[in-house]
Amino acid sequence: MKHKNKKFKPYQQNQMMALPPTFDELIDRNHPVRIVNQVIDEIDIDPLIKKYKGGGCSSYHPRMLLKVVVYGYLNNIYPSRKIEKAVLENIHFMWLAGMSRPDHNTINRFRTDRLKGVIKHVFSQVVLFMSEQGLVDLRKVYTDGTFIEANANRYSFVWGKNIKRYRENIVKQLEELWQYTERVAAEELKDSKPTSFENISAGEVKQVVNKIDKALKDKPKDKQINSKLKAAKKDWSGRIANYDKQKQIMGERNSYSKTDTDATFMRMKEDHLKNSQLKPAYNLQISTNDQIITNYSLHQKPSDTTTLKPHLALFEKHYGFLPQEVIADAGYGSEENYEYLDNNDVDGYVKYNWFDKEQRKTKKKSKGDFNVDNLYYNKELDCYYCPMGQPMTFKEKKKITTDNDYTRTIYLYQAQNCKGCPIRGVCNKKGEYNRTIQVSHKLNKFKAKARELLLSEKGIKHRSKRPVDVEPIFGFFKHNRGFRRFFLRGLEKVDIEIGLLSVASNLLKLVDMIDFPSDLNKTFCFNSFFTKKIAQISNFFKINLSLTKNPPKLEFINVN
Repeated sequence: MKHKNKKFKPYQQNQMMALPPTFDELIDRNHPVRIVNQVIDEIDIDPLIKKYKGGGCSSYHPRMLLKVVVYGYLNNIYPSRKIEKAVLENIHFMWLAGMSRPDHNTINRFRTDRLKGVIKHVFSQVVLFMSEQGLVDLRKVYTDGTFIEANANRYSFVWGKNIKRYRENIVKQLEELWQYTERVAAEELKDSKPTSFENISAGEVKQVVNKIDKALKDKPKDKQINSKLKAAKKDWSGRIANYDKQKQIMGERNSYSKTDTDATFMRMKEDHLKNSQLKPAYNLQISTNDQIITNYSLHQKPSDTTTLKPHLALFEKHYGFLPQEVIADAGYGSEENYEYLDNNDVDGYVKYNWFDKEQRKTKKKSKGDFNVDNLYYNKELDCYYCPMGQPMTFKEKKKITTDNDYTRTIYLYQAQNCKGCPIRGVCNKKGEYNRTIQVSHKLNKFKAKARELLLSEKGIKHRSKRPVDVEPIFGFFKHNRGFRRFFLRGLEKVDIEIGLLSVASNLLKLVDMIDFPSDLNKTFCFNSFFTKKIAQISNFFKINLSLTKNPPKLEFINVN
């Protein structure tokens, strides 16, 4: 059997080079690392530089560290130790760092301390840079939100209802113990009763327990009272103090995690069957335009309704103006949000709850036929008509205050007689009384305006574009970037992580938007290459070569 001649390319590990290559020559001209380097060189980082006090040992340049960390997030490298390893081994990181070798402690301190309060400025500077290039339109934004799991123990939960129940239980037992003491030792407790047991503090609990213990010292006590008094002296004061502390940490939320007290338990859809689980998480809100993130904000409450106003206020803080058009789904369609958009002259292409159902034309009767929005309203007589044609007259109005301290006026209308109605079972589910409906006339006015915008030609275009503009960013974060869970803890630190991820996302999008010269990848000018090498040798040996002033005139050479 004859063997064919086998040829291999030369392989010499220890080959010497007369003109050593630079990192710049080894990196492709259209590589994303060049975009990261160029854009961060262009933006203003004065607020970041001001974070350094000066004096003592010199520090790594913040622009270099910013490039390294952003490029790490662009390449799914999030832990500081892995970024440190990349700076030592990866040629792109080595080029960005200029052969500097910051360790993981330096990288982590820069990310958590130096970027605190500054990352949003860096993010907005990148967006403004892209806006100046005509790549993003800040007048029109698509807004949506998602939950991202916190770096916290999933079972270290604290619930607001439990805090309230446990505290009320102790207060109730303390009050019972006081009443018992008053019966058997009223003289000892004369004129010393607390003004209120309901809002009693830990210090007051301790004083009350000491008074009870002193009053019952020589009195006969049954077994139950004796054990209750022992428990009161042992930990009631400490438990009340702990509950008050937990309530202060929780604020207006209904839960938090012990290992990340800023995280709130939210119901997250994890698998393909959308089975939900309660996990500590943050509510991430973003606004996009052509899949470029123009604004982001983190919230501790799961409801999207309460996030739109602070989210847009942050947009105005970044750029000095609000967008002219805001497109969002039905999760943001509240009276408070509609009024905010209307007061600021923003066209809100924002759905309300029943908008999609209104657009579906079905022949069959559905539960929606009995919805308040489908009942006829007579403005002159100020009454509604039920599906059977019975008038529902005005009864009263009431005020409701939301979590954002927004006050709504609700009008109540009631039917005159529902007894014997053939559709009472589906129209009035409570059944015991005549049906009562709650109506906000202001909200109905805003809904009519939103409906007109959403059904316009521009509104139809916005509605079709919204799912493919903002929602792919969440898929990019969670699936492409593998960012399903934060690596840092605390609201300020996770805000830095999302800021870095958003900057990386925009820069990667910028790479797709820029057309690199096709011939630049294949050829290079030997004149500039040779001049650069001679200059390096000249600087090294401190000599002046005439060749650097008059380089040979050569043609472009194909390096492949």
